[in-house]
Amino acid sequence: MADAPHRIVFCGVGALGSTAAVLCRNLEATLVFLDFDRVESKNLLAQAYVKQSVGKNKAEALKLQFLNFHGVKAEAFGVRVTSENVEQLNKGATLIVDCFDNVASRKLLSDYARKAAVPLLHCAVSGDGTFGLVRWDERFTPDAEDVAGQATCEGGEHLPLIGLLGAAIARTIQDFLKGGQRRDSMVGLAAVTPQS
Repeated sequence: MADAPHRIVFCGVGALGSTAAVLCRNLEATLVFLDFDRVESKNLLAQAYVKQSVGKNKAEALKLQFLNFHGVKAEAFGVRVTSENVEQLNKGATLIVDCFDNVASRKLLSDYARKAAVPLLHCAVSGDGTFGLVRWDERFTPDAEDVAGQATCEGGEHLPLIGLLGAAIARTIQDFLKGGQRRDSMVGLAAVTPQS
């Protein structure tokens, strides 16, 4: 969709980013994937990658899967987002979707988005895996760094929550593209609760 009216940049395509991106494959938008990491076999149970992607860059692997499985063209940049390249990588974005898993990267995106006046949606799973958040930048405050040894998404841990959160992210993106709506959500296994 080269002439798609919207450009959605997914910053981080691990568990949350890859799941949400797959659920956005039908949108009238150019999807852009940013991630420097490589697919490992332990990622296959919680992320949207297939066995043939092991060893490949996550952004490039997802781009290839979109084309092969869904006939959807996407863009991929297999690099770490830094203060030197954040502007170039997010150039022309209608929306930036933060699926990073660390405070420094979230702050970098927030600083850029506020300076460039680009909408930014933050997405995160709590360290203990009990809930997830979908929150617009103007109402988001990054928490302190996670601690070593806490629960992760590796090996399929928290997969039901990741699925629900990915769906909430995709719906939030869809609502924003359709009418500019910016609704936050808190997601738990019991419910997805929209927050005004």
